[in-house]
Amino acid sequence: MFRDVLKIQVYCWMSMTTPPIHPLRASLISAAIEHAVGAHCQRPWRVVEFQDLNDLASHPCALLSDGNFAVFAKLSTAANAVEQFEVELAGLRLIHERSGVGVPTPIDVVELEDGAVLLLEGVKHIVPVRAEKHWRDIGRALARLHRVKSDVCGLHSHGYFGPVYQDNRPMREWPMFYAERRLWPRLISAIDAGHMPTAIARQVERVIARLPELCGPPVTAALLHGDAQQNNWISSEAGALIVDPAVHFGHPELDLAYLGYWQEIPESVLDGYREEMPIDPGFVERRDLWRISGYLAAVAVAGKDYLPWLVNALSRYV
Repeated sequence: MFRDVLKIQVYCWMSMTTPPIHPLRASLISAAIEHAVGAHCQRPWRVVEFQDLNDLASHPCALLSDGNFAVFAKLSTAANAVEQFEVELAGLRLIHERSGVGVPTPIDVVELEDGAVLLLEGVKHIVPVRAEKHWRDIGRALARLHRVKSDVCGLHSHGYFGPVYQDNRPMREWPMFYAERRLWPRLISAIDAGHMPTAIARQVERVIARLPELCGPPVTAALLHGDAQQNNWISSEAGALIVDPAVHFGHPELDLAYLGYWQEIPESVLDGYREEMPIDPGFVERRDLWRISGYLAAVAVAGKDYLPWLVNALSRYV
């Protein structure tokens, strides 16, 4: 969900004097992964190469390989980890089937005694440093996703924004959906967690009251990634692939805003998007409005350190 926002660090200690090992290297977890991947490949499969990817995700994760076939593995110790990962796989399938945008091939969700592991086929030729071409690929892929339309906002099933439950019950109008399904629930969660000062909560309430005038012209709901920040894209030689979606139908500007809501992005991303679809000139004025929902979720989950991001976004609309 959020790079640099939530780091779930699950360590398996060999002793008090040795450094922690990656949780996916724990023997029982490793054995379960090898069994599931072997069944997928229909041959024995053992981990001989291990690349730690924790810095790119909010869960412990890694790229594992037997030297010939690689898999991406992500661990969650949440009580509903299996359900969260099954929802994630359903979102990836929906994106690919409806839009044709690339996603990693799902392998399995492995249930553990305490949590679960999500397994996807590894992507060959991952580009470690993006060039302008790769940024444009992301923009074009996002535009292709947004060509898929719906007459309502939301989705037939609930989802997750990282660990945050996402209520997707359909509503016809985007301003109402954004208020009732995103801003109010995340504000209440931040208050319940004890992370939301009253004065800032009042600012959020004032922005919610102004949404009919702030949201801009009416739009047809588009299929959204839902958490399209740059670390939720894989740039490969074959093009841009989506990971970690929080799928629903809604305002396409939400995805455009989330591309750079933690880290700046080059203009070439939006240039790539414009090659496929136009961007309303008013988007620049509304960009921080859409980011408020992500910042509220970050405050609710990770605490007051992320209030400055929220306050800065709110300041444009209160």
